[in-house]
Amino acid sequence: MLALQKKCNHKKTSLLALFLTFLMAIFSSQTTGQISPGDLAEPHAHLEGISNCTLCHTLGDKVSDEKCLDCHKELKSRIDLKKGYHVSSEVIGKSCVSCHNDHHGRKFQIVRFDQQTFDHLLTGYKLEGAHNELECQDCHQKKFITDKLILEKKYTFLGLKTDCLSCHEDYHQKSLSNNCLDCHDNNEFKPANKFNHDRAEFKLLGKHKQVDCMECHKMEVRNGKDFQVFNNLKFSNCSSCHTDVHQNKFGPDCRSCHSEESFKTIKGISNFDHSKTGYLLQGRHVSVSCKDCHKNNYTEPLRHQRCTDCHEDYHKGQFVKPGIVTDCSDCHNLNGFLGSSFTFEKHEAVFPLKGAHQATPCFECHKKTEKWNFRNIGTLCKDCHEDIHFSYISEKYYPEANCLSCHDESTWAEVIFDHQLTNFRLEGKHDGPSCRACHFKEDNNGVVRQQFTGLTERCTNCHMDNHQQQFDEGGLTDCRKCHDFNDWKAKEFDHNKTRFPLDGKHAQVACSDCHKAITQNNTQFVLYKLNNIRCESCH
Repeated sequence: MLALQKKCNHKKTSLLALFLTFLMAIFSSQTTGQISPGDLAEPHAHLEGISNCTLCHTLGDKVSDEKCLDCHKELKSRIDLKKGYHVSSEVIGKSCVSCHNDHHGRKFQIVRFDQQTFDHLLTGYKLEGAHNELECQDCHQKKFITDKLILEKKYTFLGLKTDCLSCHEDYHQKSLSNNCLDCHDNNEFKPANKFNHDRAEFKLLGKHKQVDCMECHKMEVRNGKDFQVFNNLKFSNCSSCHTDVHQNKFGPDCRSCHSEESFKTIKGISNFDHSKTGYLLQGRHVSVSCKDCHKNNYTEPLRHQRCTDCHEDYHKGQFVKPGIVTDCSDCHNLNGFLGSSFTFEKHEAVFPLKGAHQATPCFECHKKTEKWNFRNIGTLCKDCHEDIHFSYISEKYYPEANCLSCHDESTWAEVIFDHQLTNFRLEGKHDGPSCRACHFKEDNNGVVRQQFTGLTERCTNCHMDNHQQQFDEGGLTDCRKCHDFNDWKAKEFDHNKTRFPLDGKHAQVACSDCHKAITQNNTQFVLYKLNNIRCESCH
């Protein structure tokens, strides 16, 4: 019975709806103004007319959200995906008409909100950095919408994507990732603050960190647009970017000697094979710091054919001859400037070294002052040695003050003077003593003085008269009447030439038996000249 009653009620409702529809069709022109509360807004203007009411309205009920979303399919799909503003805490649970009611006239704005205070985070996309400074219409433009259905709408805030390239031009022309935020932030495109070169295949070390990006990533024109190259750069060898100033003499791997800190900082320099440069390091050169020779940089070619290309000519051109520039290697070697390889044979051409000169160190002759001198130092003895005989020996025996007149180069003590050139020939014991024994005397003040001129031949000039002038004749004593030059024995004395010739037994008597020692004036001597020669004076 209850089911039958419900069936009857349903039929009545259907008949009533059919009747009302019929009446509306007949009297639409007269009744429209009475049924509709007002004109629809411009976006809904195509829905005007009583025949379209049920497209939005449900008979006997208010506007249905489902009917709204039947038309606004692009919005329904976002809600179903739980995306966008309409699933935010501010909207969810509200009906569509609570925000977007209509029938208020053609000029009425269905979408109404304060653009200055709107919280964009509710859309699911937070405005950050430079985006926060833009006006809504700067981004919400049809040129950024790709969905054809949304493009058909005259006014909409839908259709934008959140990836950067949906609004911004791809400056890198698909050569890098589509996600700009991998390198850039929302504040500005330059510089790429989020880019970390350590994530690239080429990590920046040392001086590379200070290099401007443009130095490596050059600008060019690609597809008619400015383009900066960031990938497919060659970097396996340093020479891909840097000029190989060594012209591949040391191989392609610069890092075997250099580091990223500086080209001037050489690592493992102690193991560097300098022979590859064409100049082998030997001797003292091995321990010299690279910077001592390579003042500016290690790649600038250095002259090295002659020592003076690097070293100052200490001798100030003393060894430069007309047309010939001698090199340090003529006298020195790579083990040091001290010491010399200038041989006696080389010295022969200028001043032959003989005798003691061979043992004399170079500085004795060539460094009389603070600086060494090898030119115009003279070749005469007096140029180096003090002439102690100056004004003491006659020019006759000493021409041009030439020491070699008496001495040789072995020692000063060896004298080769021919004494026969003088008036006093050296005989017997006189031929043995040194020159100093006769020609150097100590005066009363203890000063040794030399004398080569003004000397007499008298024995008493050098020897003491032991006979106390007993044999003086005219104030002079001639020792040679009794003695020769071999010893003091009276070999030349003839007693028979005296006033007392020795006869008989007298010839056998010892001298001392007759000639006794006496003392006069505190001096003891043998008395040879007897005043009394009578027999009874002795017998």
